[in-house]
Amino acid sequence: MNPSRLYFIDAVRAFAILMMLQGHFIDTLLDPSYRDQNHLAFKTWEYFRGITAPTFFTISGLIFSYLLIRAKQSGNINQRMRKGVMRGLMLIGIGYILRVPIFEWLFGKFNTYFLIVDVLQCIGLSLIIIVVFYKLTFKKTLIFSILMVILGIAIFMTEPLYRYLELPQLPTLVSNYLSKAKGSIFTIIPWFGYVAFGAFISTLFYRYVERPKFKIAIVSGFFIVGTVLILKSSYLLMKLYYWLDVSLFKDVAYYNYLFTRLGNVLILFALFYAAENYIKKPLILKIGQKTLSIYVIHFIIIYGSFTGLGLHQIIGKTLVPWQAIIGALLFLTVVCFISFHYAKTNAFVYSNTRKLMDKIKRYTN
Repeated sequence: MNPSRLYFIDAVRAFAILMMLQGHFIDTLLDPSYRDQNHLAFKTWEYFRGITAPTFFTISGLIFSYLLIRAKQSGNINQRMRKGVMRGLMLIGIGYILRVPIFEWLFGKFNTYFLIVDVLQCIGLSLIIIVVFYKLTFKKTLIFSILMVILGIAIFMTEPLYRYLELPQLPTLVSNYLSKAKGSIFTIIPWFGYVAFGAFISTLFYRYVERPKFKIAIVSGFFIVGTVLILKSSYLLMKLYYWLDVSLFKDVAYYNYLFTRLGNVLILFALFYAAENYIKKPLILKIGQKTLSIYVIHFIIIYGSFTGLGLHQIIGKTLVPWQAIIGALLFLTVVCFISFHYAKTNAFVYSNTRKLMDKIKRYTN
């Protein structure tokens, strides 16, 4: 196996995608009468479900930036940046396509709901932004590293300022990336903050991963910083408020989900990296490498992309807990099986995108 490859990343991605699958299945199909915030099982499930998206965004920033920085070392940085932009555009395109109501359009019914921004568009745009920032920092890893951590902190610290942002003056296509007013699930702020922190972490791996005691140091650092963020970040924010008399710090402290979730992510990274030698299994790594295919397949099955007929429409919120749990396990198995044996999402899109770009170049030259 490649000693310079970070296998724990694929394991974290596998964990995140499986958590997302079961989370979407149960959330979409569980009977509302069982959604009891006072019930320990539901409250625990809901808490861990909340870790999924921050993990996905952070790990995306980490792996993408790590490969980008390493490409500079191998001399193909420009190719990697072009590939990164293409991947970002591909994710944005797939995100929109999955919500296209084909049959409604065929019958002349049009609305702007398919323009809402979900996880794929948000990650896709984040990757493009990472490429832009890396180029603007003249491909200097240290400058890029400092910029990413400053951006991450700034985005999290200013969250109250854009929490209820509405931008009616902007076109829906643009405003949906910044505001949830028209139904967007994810917006570029604050979620790019997690990508930026992932990019910062990637610079640590790039610079120090080959040093003998790096693994002990980074795992310990993840645990310590993660624990502080979970248990003490609100306290520290209030201390800043009392010290500087800036109400923004108090507003962040009173609704401090961004820093605490980042703490959860860091603890998760610590556990997976510490156990890397034990989770380096082919099945786990394969799941981590097929996240896009798995996401697309699960979205079609649950939400009925294109046809408007999925589990959401067929079953609805009718399952009791034991049915939801068993169904989620079966759902995970089926989606992964299809992804492994039948889906070629990445290869198909990349190959056809390259063919399209080649045709455009031939006609424009």
